[in-house]
Amino acid sequence: MASAGARTRAVLSLGSNMDDRWALLRMAAREFSGDIAAASRVYSTPPWGVTDQEEFLNAVLVVEVQEEPLALLRRCQDLERAAHRVRRRRWGPRTLDVDVVQAHRGGAEVLSEDPVLTLPHPWAHRRAFVLVPWAEAEPGALLRERAVERWIEELPRNEVAQVVPVGALAESEER
Repeated sequence: MASAGARTRAVLSLGSNMDDRWALLRMAAREFSGDIAAASRVYSTPPWGVTDQEEFLNAVLVVEVQEEPLALLRRCQDLERAAHRVRRRRWGPRTLDVDVVQAHRGGAEVLSEDPVLTLPHPWAHRRAFVLVPWAEAEPGALLRERAVERWIEELPRNEVAQVVPVGALAESEER
């Protein structure tokens, strides 16, 4: 059992390709404003999986929270519901997507094969739209015991090149 003082350090991947994408990403960032240890810029990225949809805006937050990882997932899902996310098709368009990519609790990595919350995220190592912002937010970060930068090196160059910074996540900074 985790101690009462244990905190969760988690990597969250944010994405949106519907409605006011900037406002939706910033809404998610505001939810975690007191918990953010690091944040990437916002990146424009092509859709992944289902390609007949609008481009995404993506960002990564590294947060430190009191919640256990499953409770953090519920918090992320509450944000998606507040953004009126509707799951019509897998990898389809969405107002807001907030994924828990990786979590450490009390300094130890949380590993889970639970279908509700699989940690680390099972496809993160293959997704430039997660890895590139994460490497920016947390240089030297490890995923599956390998540097995030190493995972990026193994992706097709054209996929990495399509992840383009477009502005700051913070509202006070210009886009």
